[in-house]
Amino acid sequence: MNHYLFFINQLYAYSILRPLQEVIRRRGDEVAWFVQGTDDQYLRDDEKQLHTVAEVQAYQPVAVFVPGNWAPDFFPGVKVEVFHGLATDETGKKGHYKIRGLFDLYCTHAPTVTQKFKELANQYGTFSVKETGWPKLDPFFNVPQQIQTGIEALKKEINTDKPVVLYASTFSPSLTSAPVLVDTIKKLSASGQWHWLVTLHPKTPGDVVAQYRNLAGPDLTFIESSRDVLPLLKVADVMLCDTSSIALEFMLLDKPVVTFRTKVPGPHVVDVLLITEIEAALSRALSRPAALMQATQSYVGKLHAYRDGQSSERLLQATDEFILHEKDKLKPKPLNLWRKYQMRKRMGYYRIN
Repeated sequence: MNHYLFFINQLYAYSILRPLQEVIRRRGDEVAWFVQGTDDQYLRDDEKQLHTVAEVQAYQPVAVFVPGNWAPDFFPGVKVEVFHGLATDETGKKGHYKIRGLFDLYCTHAPTVTQKFKELANQYGTFSVKETGWPKLDPFFNVPQQIQTGIEALKKEINTDKPVVLYASTFSPSLTSAPVLVDTIKKLSASGQWHWLVTLHPKTPGDVVAQYRNLAGPDLTFIESSRDVLPLLKVADVMLCDTSSIALEFMLLDKPVVTFRTKVPGPHVVDVLLITEIEAALSRALSRPAALMQATQSYVGKLHAYRDGQSSERLLQATDEFILHEKDKLKPKPLNLWRKYQMRKRMGYYRIN
């Protein structure tokens, strides 16, 4: 039996890694979670948690899967980057291709992304790249019963026959629309023409979250960031957001998106620059214009190449093959002494391995 470890430090990591956990368990192997810097109360009763570095070292995982940008070098096992979203530099998020010298294997989700990382792999020689698809999206195309139950529960919770608008925003101060759209969403939800679902990034400032939470009413349901986002995406008819990567997930479901001052406008979204244009833009998007929907599918097709719900299987297979055939062929990683010190300080671990 192989042991695998999930290293997470954001709430969104749960939904990214759970499809992979199911694949690991299905073949008779074991997985444990190490939660660093976020809330562990959302672990399920059947999910194994490790609390200390000593426990991780005793567990001896063969691989550590990380949907973030750092992984402790003092954890056993190869470090596998699975990413926290579909965003790339081309979609307005910087740093996607920054190589920090911490990962052994990058598992990518689309040919253009794969090509760029392979160029970097050839340049550095310290990691390998395999295109697998993103595990979070497996339930989008092969909906498990647990997710279907969540979808039905959400429909019952909102209990509406009106079109459903999902508002989601990124947390980045230079990209977020959340602070400026509170009054607008309050006004539009009060009009009664649509039902609103509102969810915010886990890193959104508490005062902004409180403002939106207070908007809850007959036609607005506030969804805490700890909840699984997939039922929201499935239930909503249209999305309003900014430059959040969640819009890409929504478009994968063949649904229209309205953006407010996005950094990456194009024919795949209805982008508006003025608050007064939002209402009309939502009405237009809900009509699903043919040109918009065709551009949407073309755009997301370049960001995720798979629709078979098998990305977790490919990711696990790629990891196992890397361990068997490639791990020992890589160049040594840079010392990264300052970064390693920062990680040890963050985790209170100062031993030198």
